[in-house]
Amino acid sequence: MTASRLKLRDKAYDNFTERLLNREIKPGQFVSQRELVEMTGITLGAIRELIPRLEAEGLITTVPQRGMQVAHVDLNLIRNAYQFRLFLESQATAIFATTRSDAAAAKLRWTHEAIIRRAEAGETTTLIADAQATDQALHETIIDALDNDIISKAFRVNWIKIKLIRHSESRLYSDLVIPVMRDHLRVIEAIERRDADAAVAAMTFHIGEARNRAINMG
Repeated sequence: MTASRLKLRDKAYDNFTERLLNREIKPGQFVSQRELVEMTGITLGAIRELIPRLEAEGLITTVPQRGMQVAHVDLNLIRNAYQFRLFLESQATAIFATTRSDAAAAKLRWTHEAIIRRAEAGETTTLIADAQATDQALHETIIDALDNDIISKAFRVNWIKIKLIRHSESRLYSDLVIPVMRDHLRVIEAIERRDADAAVAAMTFHIGEARNRAINMG
């Protein structure tokens, strides 16, 4: 495949996932190739090349005689997505705790403490969006420190599913900002001590709490 075709396919993928996360394409919705062309403005050829990737990643499923169905947020997706998170992040956290740089750990602490200060001060303007970005950055920092492109890509596909779950059931609302940031700080504190066992325990607790919120609000 030429570089230009790869770039077009990646553009189609980014366009699709952006619209999915913005709820322009809804979980569980049935769509045709032509409808995807209309929704995304991407050519039919690019859409056809995109579909196998979306199917492989579990973002769409082809249903005989009905067409393509976008991933549906249900109990099975919640359990699978969070279990996959736990498998990836527990091992990545253990490694990061013993290999991280002082600068990386310090940056994580500073960004989280800044969010907590803003939340305690009653700020509302961009707090939730910034808290969500800080949340994601912690997990991506730990995963990407492995320097393993396969794992990083798998993590990001699963993160799309986590975002779908949050949009549907347990989005990071203002009353969760401080508890989630404090969960993260417990992970960070263990990482600062280079205590891999404590860091994994704190990350396991954090992911379990997020999973339980999603299940209980379903």
